[in-house]
Amino acid sequence: MKAEIIAVGSELLTPDRLDTNSLYLTRRLNQLGIAVSRKAVVGDERESLREAYREALGRAELVLSTGGLGPTLDDLTRDAVSDLLRRKLALNEGILRHIEARFRRLGRSMPENNKRQALVLEGAEVLENSVGTAPGLWIETEGHILVLLPGPPAELQAIFTQHVEPRLARLSGGLRLFAREMRVAGLPESEVDQRAAPIYSVYTDVETTILAAPGEIQIHLRSWSGDATATEEKLQELVERLTLALGESVFTTGGESMEQAVARELTRHKATIAAAESCTGGLLAERLTRVPGSSAYFRGGVVCYSNDLKTAWADVPPELIESQGAVSAAVAQALAAGIRRHTGATIGVGITGIAGPAGGTPEKPVGLVHIVLADGVNGSERTAQLSGDRDRIRWQASQLALDMVRRYLLHLPPGGVNRQAGGQD
Repeated sequence: MKAEIIAVGSELLTPDRLDTNSLYLTRRLNQLGIAVSRKAVVGDERESLREAYREALGRAELVLSTGGLGPTLDDLTRDAVSDLLRRKLALNEGILRHIEARFRRLGRSMPENNKRQALVLEGAEVLENSVGTAPGLWIETEGHILVLLPGPPAELQAIFTQHVEPRLARLSGGLRLFAREMRVAGLPESEVDQRAAPIYSVYTDVETTILAAPGEIQIHLRSWSGDATATEEKLQELVERLTLALGESVFTTGGESMEQAVARELTRHKATIAAAESCTGGLLAERLTRVPGSSAYFRGGVVCYSNDLKTAWADVPPELIESQGAVSAAVAQALAAGIRRHTGATIGVGITGIAGPAGGTPEKPVGLVHIVLADGVNGSERTAQLSGDRDRIRWQASQLALDMVRRYLLHLPPGGVNRQAGGQD
């Protein structure tokens, strides 16, 4: 069975709102063995909606629509489907009582326009909304299925899991999607593909996609099959061969983020970490603490943007800043050693650089970053020239720092353009 998804809402055609519902539905449909062949975003315009549904039903056995079921005049999903299928809309008294009761529980009177949400298409099955007002609708027409779901994610997900998913599970057949995700740091996309292509190209029944993301390369492996055991074995074999080819640059074969991979290693080694950050503005600390349980390994950190706070909070000598400049390997080393001393962490991380867009010079251009790890005995330094806008540079710097921590804990070389740094406190 193949499906199409139509996301309804003019707000989704602006840069201000993301269509996260389609991502959720795609994942859940794939788990059921249903492939999504097309997605569309359509504004709140009756004729455009009617045409979108007509075309989708002409191609796919299953069409899921999200949004446009609210109480306002621009919520036109029901009207467009009514026009297309030439089925009347009628007020459903049971739904109306449900909506009225919900408003009473909130201590409010139901506005008159909420009655629109109780309109049900002739021949449609009502899918109860346990967390909101607008129900979903299951419509069968000429061998095709059209499912209308409300736009708020909590409501959509509740209706899908309670009412839609069980029905689709009975219809989808034996096929399902099996997937693995590998992530690589420290190698460019072209080199990853050069090493990986001779391996993955042999597996013709596995779809392999290589994607570049800031600070990492992702390898997505997907296979549709009805034989779970054989497919899992095949994917594991492919993952192992790719890992052998890509070596220490693979930081996960299970789709983890870099901070999750680092958290696992910090926990396994019973190590603690602290950070003194300048150009990343606390992003490294934010990523380290994003993982549940981070209090077990993250001791703390400081964002010392100004030179005087580099001295006050991380003991960087003023004369060092004066002679070397705030953006220098020596200052990054002093930041790492200082924060380690102050917090008692196993590892101290110091980051300084120029995130831009201004502040660069010919000697120290925008994107120059120095990162140092100090452990009191040894340490490592990485100097990198990063590209992109301010957000991208800051993210890549935090990614490099996390990868250096991972490599340190695994006793691997720091990677990239590095120099060994003294780790004395």
